[in-house]
Amino acid sequence: MGKFVLGAKRPLIIAGPCSAETREQTIETTMQLARSGRVDVIRAGVWKPRTNPGSFEGIGEIGLDWLNEVKQATGLPIAVEVANRAHVECALKHGVDILWIGARTTVSPFAVQEIAECLHDNKDITVLVKNPMTPDIGLWAGAVNRLINEGVPQENIGLIHRGFSYFGQSKFRNPPMWHMIFEMRSHFPDMMMICDPSHICGCRPLLQGIAQQAADLCYDGVMIESHITPDKAWSDASQQVTPQDCITLIDNMMWREKTANDPEFNSELNMCRQEIDQIDAELFDLLSKRMKMADKIGHIKKVNNVAILQSNRWEYICRRMLSLTRGMGLSEEFVRTVLEAIHLESISRQNEIMNK
Repeated sequence: MGKFVLGAKRPLIIAGPCSAETREQTIETTMQLARSGRVDVIRAGVWKPRTNPGSFEGIGEIGLDWLNEVKQATGLPIAVEVANRAHVECALKHGVDILWIGARTTVSPFAVQEIAECLHDNKDITVLVKNPMTPDIGLWAGAVNRLINEGVPQENIGLIHRGFSYFGQSKFRNPPMWHMIFEMRSHFPDMMMICDPSHICGCRPLLQGIAQQAADLCYDGVMIESHITPDKAWSDASQQVTPQDCITLIDNMMWREKTANDPEFNSELNMCRQEIDQIDAELFDLLSKRMKMADKIGHIKKVNNVAILQSNRWEYICRRMLSLTRGMGLSEEFVRTVLEAIHLESISRQNEIMNK
């Protein structure tokens, strides 16, 4: 078993139980995945940062022994989540190949710094960093930079997109907010990006769609949670799938080329992009005109000492635009997102005018 090299294979498929619960459950689940030949890395949580104390918080160090049994039997690398120095030291002692920093840990610079210092100048271990629970690119990029500053080679660091906490209504447990990923990639364009559909979806029926969307957006792999009896899992039961269903999901994914060298393809693509560029220019010209009208309204409200937010007007705009856009091929979620962004910018500009 040689050293695991991040980036040596695309797509990279990581799979295994959310939590190592018992030796039988851990080994049976992971061995079924390994025998399929579809999985590159075996994962399992042995320390679980749970929201409520008293819930199952992981089996602890003994779970690493079970994972090592699978590693020795299959030759596959193993991955676990770490949240502090003690976890890192224990994992390294047990020959873990890949550490990942979870979303609850990424939000804490102190915790990430402790992990980074524990890995000072470690050239052998691979570290995957999940996005923070909140949509904060600064925290995510900061966690990566702490590892780099402690001498962890950048080529040994990868990113995991597991969705973001959202307080509105959503069919997802953690909505993907794909635009946040585009921004993160601008910071680290060469860093591997792995999608975690399990935590984005929170339920089995949505997994295939999100996994395929990640593949279509040129992600470098996926991390899927699997369990021999998902409904009896001690944590995150609703988002785990059986090993066979996991294999089926992987087999049904289509991984496309990042680009093509065909001249006809490039010519057709460039023509479409030129048209999009023109539409974008016209779109933002109209938005600029709209904001000037919002500024004018702000001055009128200031002169008359009227509050900025007029709830009835906002509700009218939403109803009207949802009605007008029906049949245009635009989802209601998209229309609401655009309207909210425009509305927030209008309020911000009027607020500045009112308080000059």
